Amino acid sequence: MFVSRSMTRRVITVGQEASIFEAQELMAKNNIRHLPVVDQDNRLIGIVTDRDIRSALPYSYFKKSFSEIEKAKLSKLKVQDIMSKEPVSISPTYTIPDALLIIQNSKVGALPVIDEDRKVTGIISVRDLLRAFINVLGIGEPGTLLCILVEEKVGQLKKIVDAITEENISFGSVLVARYWDENKRAVFPYLLTQNVAHVKKKLEKMGFTLLDPMKWYLDQLPKHEPTEAPTK
Repeated sequence: MFVSRSMTRRVITVGQEASIFEAQELMAKNNIRHLPVVDQDNRLIGIVTDRDIRSALPYSYFKKSFSEIEKAKLSKLKVQDIMSKEPVSISPTYTIPDALLIIQNSKVGALPVIDEDRKVTGIISVRDLLRAFINVLGIGEPGTLLCILVEEKVGQLKKIVDAITEENISFGSVLVARYWDENKRAVFPYLLTQNVAHVKKKLEKMGFTLLDPMKWYLDQLPKHEPTEAPTK
């Protein structure tokens, strides 16, 4: 799945000469937290966030003890004074996993989507990525998530899929995750049914270990022994 299919195409942008109050009003009116800053040709030159604006405003502004004189002084503060220049951006031809990794590594909440001329064609946020993965994983439909521990060898996933499809149960998705034991993997099938008791018994009879998908990660965290208080 490509970024172009999941991004928000109707992008609210702002010019660098706008005041921070104009930017703040745009965000509030459109219920957004990121504003790409563009030049007169719609080319990306920066980005401003609600955090940038909050950081630029004095504490008295939020306590409603803000005077008109103070507001007049701050109105001279422009978007260009607080924006992040040369922001991290992405091409519409990148994939959703690409976008997820860039957001994670860059520690940002959204990525402007630009073409070869750096013109803004969209924006993709964490919310957009979540929606995309919900569609890909099929978890928007009612169902049940299983967690099956398997040995890392060819044919294990096929055995699981065959065993489940033999019961006329449809899959929403199947994910395979690394496990802490180097010789094992955790398989997460999302089944489009809530009647899975017979399937779980069948898989266990086949020799598979079923784990609670909500606890499988926590069970692998190191368990620290309580330290004794130092004696005097």
